[in-house]
Amino acid sequence: MSSLKVHNAMWPGLVGKEEGTDHPPISLEHMLELTTNAEVNGRKYSASTTSCLRGIDPDASEDDLKKIADLIASKNLKVGTLVAPIWEGTVGGPAFGSPSDRDNFVLAVEKACRVANIFRTHGVREYGSIRIDTAGGVEDWAKDPAGNTALAADTIQRAAKIAADNGERLAMEGEICWGGIHSWKDTLDLLETIDMPETVGFQSDLAHTYLYLLGYNAPEHALVKEDHTNEEFWAAYRPMVDKLRPWTIDFHVAQNDGTVNGSGAHDKTGRHCPADDPKGKLDIVACSSEWLKNHTDRKIEHICWDGCMFSNELLEERQTWNTILDTMLQVRCAQ
Repeated sequence: MSSLKVHNAMWPGLVGKEEGTDHPPISLEHMLELTTNAEVNGRKYSASTTSCLRGIDPDASEDDLKKIADLIASKNLKVGTLVAPIWEGTVGGPAFGSPSDRDNFVLAVEKACRVANIFRTHGVREYGSIRIDTAGGVEDWAKDPAGNTALAADTIQRAAKIAADNGERLAMEGEICWGGIHSWKDTLDLLETIDMPETVGFQSDLAHTYLYLLGYNAPEHALVKEDHTNEEFWAAYRPMVDKLRPWTIDFHVAQNDGTVNGSGAHDKTGRHCPADDPKGKLDIVACSSEWLKNHTDRKIEHICWDGCMFSNELLEERQTWNTILDTMLQVRCAQ
């Protein structure tokens, strides 16, 4: 059995959640509780979790960050991949935006590295990356694809130098709602333009990369039709993964039903379905195994479940997390 650690993301408690609605944000403390309550045949999440800088003040004092680290450790959990606050309204701005936007993007990564360093030296973080995207919309990027790819590459190169100085790697998550990484081809082009494979890689999410196949937001790069057969799926999926796998340094297990979901900045992004959703299009274990081939060569030490856009009601059900944990353990055992 693989030594991969099994993580649960904190994202589902924040993404798509709005105060004053039926689905308000869920606190970090409660998300940790939901994580630790999950159990399958005596096995639990492997003393690990991921933390999101949208749930942690990136300017918090060192003492306050140590308190958060102590809270996580008290649950017998650890911090894995952190999320840099790169979006407008947090710290950052589009990687292909104005000069100030781009400076703020770099600043956001710098702040994330600070938090990561504190967690590491405090003993609660032993591995993982800093997660980024381009923080800019697809329509804005499409106004000048070549120019905006060059700008994004330059911004991320600047951020990557700071990450490398701090012993960190940047994992760029391929979500179809972010310009320049909204298709498998554009993502590959951007990674090759950045050309810093030791520091900048790809974070694959099964839900998002399935939509790469379908060409949502980039029909010209579609590899299958919506009514594809299983044979057509694998004939397209494996070659796509082969192109992106060498860049993949972080991995999200997920399910997708072939539709998009989201709100606000995350409009038209990959729908994350329950692990046992009858409408799910993916053989989760088989698809994960394609991405995780030779994972130790790319220093991947953990896998993470991502269930963004789950309803609060679904998140509060213990069986939701038990089913996810069981699926994650199956993925780990297959490696």
